[in-house]
Amino acid sequence: MQKSSGIAKKGIKEVVITGIHIASYGKDFKNTYQLIDLLEEINQIEGIKRIRLGSIEPLLITPEFVQRIIKLEKICNQFHLSLQSGCDETLKRMNRRYTTQQFREIANRLREAYKDVNLTTDIIVGFPGETEEEFERTYQFLKEIKFYKIHVFQYSPRKGTKAATMENQIAPETKEKRSKKIMALSDADEAAYNRQYIGKQVEVLWEEHKQGRLKGHTTNYILVEQENEKLLENTIQKVKIENADIHRIIAKKDICNKNVTNT
Repeated sequence: MQKSSGIAKKGIKEVVITGIHIASYGKDFKNTYQLIDLLEEINQIEGIKRIRLGSIEPLLITPEFVQRIIKLEKICNQFHLSLQSGCDETLKRMNRRYTTQQFREIANRLREAYKDVNLTTDIIVGFPGETEEEFERTYQFLKEIKFYKIHVFQYSPRKGTKAATMENQIAPETKEKRSKKIMALSDADEAAYNRQYIGKQVEVLWEEHKQGRLKGHTTNYILVEQENEKLLENTIQKVKIENADIHRIIAKKDICNKNVTNT
């Protein structure tokens, strides 16, 4: 916790917990200290305003985990759950330990716990053996869950892995076609969600000022932009949204800055 305290003293307001597999944090310790214990400690550090989680294993989101994390007011209401496929047969070939039904329950659990929660994910298209029917199951599952953003990757063989020697490798043009279809769905869902904020107030942490524009993110990781000559980086401010497009929401110009938080 000393490093986190030092970060807070430097004025940094948001910390991101990230790693290859953060859900496994603490499993190699001799005691029972786990990720949720770490989050509870960071939540107590004065000066830290936001705690954001990086990509997490879906099965981490148990009822018990949610019961504890919902009490931490600094946790951001945005969760990146690595799905990879919305088809159970494909998930089995990928050696994933969850099913689409389990993932559905996890998504519902988070939406019941957090207001305006944003769920994002990763999807791999063209995994060996993925038929058109299997891909369509994935597509329909993504439509059902309605992620805020989907990061799409085309499977590419990696030497030494089991998947690289599997039969029924998918043609590059098929991967490209499937990738574009999911990216179009992601853009449509993101744009629709962003439009819901027009006319509403949001709280943004300004991160960058460039060419007369401020850029930052809400707690649920929506990009906010505002035309503003003031240098307000690393401050938290409430702004009113007047427009939106696919990848951002746009704050009204020349708003009152009395809600700026520097501490």
